[in-house]
Amino acid sequence: MQCRLLRGLAGALLTLLCMGLLSLRYHSSLSPQGVQETPEPGPPSSRPPELQLHDVFIAVKTTRAFHRSRLELLLDTWVSRTREQTFIFTDSPDEGLQERLGSHLVVTNCSAEHSHPALSCKMAAEFDAFLASGLRWFCHVDDDNYVNARALLKLLKAFPRTRDVYIGRPSLNRPIHASEPRPRNRTRLVQFWFATGGAGFCINRKLALKMAPWASGPRFVDTSALIRLPDDCTVGYIVECKLGGRLQPSPLFHSHLETLQLLGAAQLPEQVTLSYGVFEGKLNVIKLQGPFSPEEDPSRLRPIVCPSNNATVNFLLHTLSCLRRYGHGNSRLEILLSVVSDKVMEQCSIEY
Repeated sequence: MQCRLLRGLAGALLTLLCMGLLSLRYHSSLSPQGVQETPEPGPPSSRPPELQLHDVFIAVKTTRAFHRSRLELLLDTWVSRTREQTFIFTDSPDEGLQERLGSHLVVTNCSAEHSHPALSCKMAAEFDAFLASGLRWFCHVDDDNYVNARALLKLLKAFPRTRDVYIGRPSLNRPIHASEPRPRNRTRLVQFWFATGGAGFCINRKLALKMAPWASGPRFVDTSALIRLPDDCTVGYIVECKLGGRLQPSPLFHSHLETLQLLGAAQLPEQVTLSYGVFEGKLNVIKLQGPFSPEEDPSRLRPIVCPSNNATVNFLLHTLSCLRRYGHGNSRLEILLSVVSDKVMEQCSIEY
């Protein structure tokens, strides 16, 4: 009986205390010191919103022959973190990729050949898709590139919206020369810098809109044929020779045509793109330890996404490796492959 009485009194005191605090708060808000004047709305800020990753259109160029050998790596690693911003441009339908990517898989009407017209055809499709998206930045990469979204965003944020920006890595240490046809069967020798598509490059919308007369629709392929150079050279030609712009060179973009072993592990978080491949007859990859053997991960890019000391991640990564060997053509295993890949991303605690 006494315990019930004490509990009742405690409850009543708690209620009164709460009511007192609410009353004190209400009256203090009415006092001269507590009155907050509502500021009158001023003119809207002219400062544009800060660039976010969802403002960037990332286009990946690939072909049917590399859907398994290259795209699997991308989907398991960086694309799984930039899925909403990334679009894969290819030349052939792929039911498995369509299930995983949906509308982010773009099947072009371009040839699967590695020729100037075929490559320019895909670049034209990428450029038109970007213009239609309304996004602020267009970034092109190849299917053997790894994109560090955090470093990419940091780089692009450094440029004001008022400036025309074309940024990437030159593949040569000098400008390239081309013969530009002129009236009356004449030609003019022009020179310009271009960013190699194998390392990736970015163009902001302000500049892209100016490029449209030479790059939108069928015009890009026509321009490429005019100077008889591939797609990445054509981009540089339009920017520098037609618009008077300049390439902004950046050492943060990388292709398989450079010595990737020179990049130290401590430098990797700052790089915008990485790559892998065979150069001068030797495997050209970054030096990075990880849970996969060179046979399982010849690219050496998987450890970038996940820490090698995470037992759960290691188990999931090896499960992925096994599923990849036997899962192609089996719809159930393909679905399981996608689920395990997503779980790997959930477990990764290091984000580059």
